[in-house]
Amino acid sequence: MPANPAAENALGTIGTICWTVQLIPQIWKSWRDKSTEGLSHWLLLMWGISGAFLGVYSIVQDLNIPLILQPQLFGVLSFVSWGQCQYYGKKRSRTMVIVMVITAIAVTGGFEAGMVYAVRPSFNRGNDGPVEAFGIISAIIISLALLPQYYEIHKHREVVGISMIFMTVDCLGGIFNDLSLAFKAKFDITAGVTYSMVVLLDGTVLLLAATLNPLARRRRKRAAAEAGDAEDGSHPRPLLTVSEPGTPSIAARQDAFAVNEINLEMEVNRV
Repeated sequence: MPANPAAENALGTIGTICWTVQLIPQIWKSWRDKSTEGLSHWLLLMWGISGAFLGVYSIVQDLNIPLILQPQLFGVLSFVSWGQCQYYGKKRSRTMVIVMVITAIAVTGGFEAGMVYAVRPSFNRGNDGPVEAFGIISAIIISLALLPQYYEIHKHREVVGISMIFMTVDCLGGIFNDLSLAFKAKFDITAGVTYSMVVLLDGTVLLLAATLNPLARRRRKRAAAEAGDAEDGSHPRPLLTVSEPGTPSIAARQDAFAVNEINLEMEVNRV
């Protein structure tokens, strides 16, 4: 496919927008529910770390500006969502969470900046090995990060705690970023593999949600119906109601009625 810088930047910009806002629905969902149950904090921590490695690769390789900005925004939002997991899931104090998030961003940002200056000279001399290693490491971390999330899905037997909007937009971001590379003069295989892995792994989560969540809903309805039937069977209704305190029982009222009949007969006989 012939190089087309305009199409490359346009598609890269769309992909960057997707990967800039994709975590916002997840952050909003966690804040709204005040819970991150079912969302793996390891997923978000590893994604935040992978942003630094992908950032080094994007900057040194001199990819288009949107693809250089994307890892930075992706990493920051991943750490923010990770902080929510610490606050809502681990019940850490707000001050502690803020310190943890800022520290994580500062450490990974410093690491990225240092590695850019360390790797760029050898890249300029024609040695692609070190920068390629950063791209490969980023792809591995992004891929491995979803394994703890798959464990959460297995544990709950459904997809819970994850915003489906987040997963869908994240998947679309990978698709648009892949397409932007197709219009580059030379297709970047490492970046393409990274973006494609995101599409594959996110698509798997969406497929699991479409398959497991309806089954889980039917399972809960069936369990609720069985619990209701068991409760009705364990508390049969009595044939006679118990009298309220202070009122005569049914047997007492029947005895009184019989006595009144006898007295009435005696009165008639006297007459």
